Amino acid sequence: MIRAYKFLLRPTAGQEQALAEMLADHRSLYNGALQERRDAWRHASKTTVRYGDQSAQLKEIRAFDPERQGRWSFSSQQATLRRLDQAFAAFFRRVRAGQVPGYPRFKGTGHFDTVTFPRDGDGCRWNSTPHAAQTRLRLQGVGHVRVHQHRPVQGRVKTVSVKREGRRWYAVLVCDQVPAQELPPTGRSVGIDLGVTHFLTTSEGEHVANPRFLASVAEELAAAQRHLATFPQRTRQRTKRHRAAARKVARLHAKIRRQRADFHHKTARALVTDHDTIAHERLNTAGMTRSPAPRPDSEGDGAFLANGAAAKAGLNKSILDAGWARFLGILANKAESAGRRVIPVDPRNTSVTCPPSLGGCGHVDRNNRVTQAAFRCTACGLTSNADHVGAVNVLDRAGLVLCAAA
Repeated sequence: MIRAYKFLLRPTAGQEQALAEMLADHRSLYNGALQERRDAWRHASKTTVRYGDQSAQLKEIRAFDPERQGRWSFSSQQATLRRLDQAFAAFFRRVRAGQVPGYPRFKGTGHFDTVTFPRDGDGCRWNSTPHAAQTRLRLQGVGHVRVHQHRPVQGRVKTVSVKREGRRWYAVLVCDQVPAQELPPTGRSVGIDLGVTHFLTTSEGEHVANPRFLASVAEELAAAQRHLATFPQRTRQRTKRHRAAARKVARLHAKIRRQRADFHHKTARALVTDHDTIAHERLNTAGMTRSPAPRPDSEGDGAFLANGAAAKAGLNKSILDAGWARFLGILANKAESAGRRVIPVDPRNTSVTCPPSLGGCGHVDRNNRVTQAAFRCTACGLTSNADHVGAVNVLDRAGLVLCAAA
């Protein structure tokens, strides 16, 4: 198995300054490489610059600027150039697919926060002082940085990334050959139905409340964003008050993100611990949260008809606040580590089908779902909670998938 570990770094004042300089120099390298690609393509010759061409120039760049680019790991600079190459690959892939391409952008000061070291021992060394009581991470040009290692690292460390989040610094380790920690079988299976009224409902009829972390701090976040909007968006030098306002908004978003991740991990762990098989709907959250297309008024000059965008915006905000896609990813990872099985099923008509498992008739009708929470079959009259019905149907479909696979 491959697993990532994230640990808080505790650098000294000098090391923190060196880390900031490392990010700044890698950002400068990224922007310079992007500018070279843009200029080469805009030239009359339409020259294409690739990763191999730019990687071959690193030796000359480091020799020309030993005080900045020459200080840092050669392999980490190659990883930064690969990052730009991947951005261009994604751009051309979207162009070929007919999607909105999004040309790679220059990275501002607050938009380049990660430096990756592709191999442990090349420019970095995890647990560089193995005989000391405190775990340390050695980084070329920075030194031995203290690490708050709150859990043991298993497997073999492959890559190390240094990440800045607000005023905190983190080390992210990607390890392979991590042994699975299989849990004893329970003989139980469950289907789950994700929603916004309840975060999820199980086929056993249990509801998990939706914590709504974004809504809980919406007023404070809106006030902080209004204060930040009073400062100019484009300026060469931010004032002290401007930086403080930006840090407050970032701090609130980071708090929401950590709360949501903690909730997702605990909820997924409870499901994995109690069940051998977990079935869920195969959701396309990107499509579900897409804004409705505008409706031009054929009779009016440049006018538009109502398309329900305001109501859809509120639903989109609730779905994104719940974080379904992130939760399902965490659930799949924990299930793989514990030796459990996660089965995604087709979500069509799960909430409007009368479930035979609850004594229903299997009738499918959109009118079966009376309200967001109530279900009443128009054929046999079965009544139940709509989310519970959806979870039961999800579990039934998972059973059909297992039978087909067998």
